[in-house]
Amino acid sequence: MSTQQTVLLVQNAEGSGPGRLVEWITEAGLRPVVLRADAGEPVPTEPGTHAAVVLLGGGLLPDDDARAPWLGAERTLARTCLRTRTPLLGICLGGQLLAVVAGGRVAADHGKPEKGVTDVHIRADARDDPLLGALLGALRGSVPAVESHRDAITALPQDAVWLASSERCPYQAFRLGAAAWGLQMHPEVHADGIASWDPADVRELGFDPEEVTARARSQSDLLETTWSGVLRRFLVLAGTPLSPVPS
Repeated sequence: MSTQQTVLLVQNAEGSGPGRLVEWITEAGLRPVVLRADAGEPVPTEPGTHAAVVLLGGGLLPDDDARAPWLGAERTLARTCLRTRTPLLGICLGGQLLAVVAGGRVAADHGKPEKGVTDVHIRADARDDPLLGALLGALRGSVPAVESHRDAITALPQDAVWLASSERCPYQAFRLGAAAWGLQMHPEVHADGIASWDPADVRELGFDPEEVTARARSQSDLLETTWSGVLRRFLVLAGTPLSPVPS
């Protein structure tokens, strides 16, 4: 029987799959396990034997249980990961869900939408962060990141460390405790994925599809280097078990 460590990836929408994460997890020597919650696969309420958990995106709000009845279990899974200090990474919807379960707030159609590559500012509070601290010296503290959202976090949990912001969306990244991160951006999306976006959807948000694709292709190498490194640092934690938070 294989003893290879696994990383659970919870997919919430057909168009919001794990993308490059599967390749990066495999390269790190772990085995990705993609759970299709949107296709009816049951979401566990605890991580079990998985070394880490990733909650992916989707065009939903964290409490949109009427449209996505599995979100209740996903919220419980996030709470359990926080309690057990299982490494947890929330992406877009996943990051918003993490914020909500810890006492933050999320609003629909809040502020200005982001679509395509955006400059994200790494805040000084990220200096000692295991994942984003290494990015502080890059491009004077700004790095490119792929965005695709119109909903946004409006208040972080009280105990969160605010790590990154952008011109249109202040809460781009945060950390809770020692091993849980929420990201508004999409590190898993590559330039080819952006090129496949429906042009009508891009225009609806006020962006030019050709400009969005061109910028993604021009930033492709930097996006790969930046976010593969962030994920590798996250996966290091998967091999460093932490004690559960005391009751």
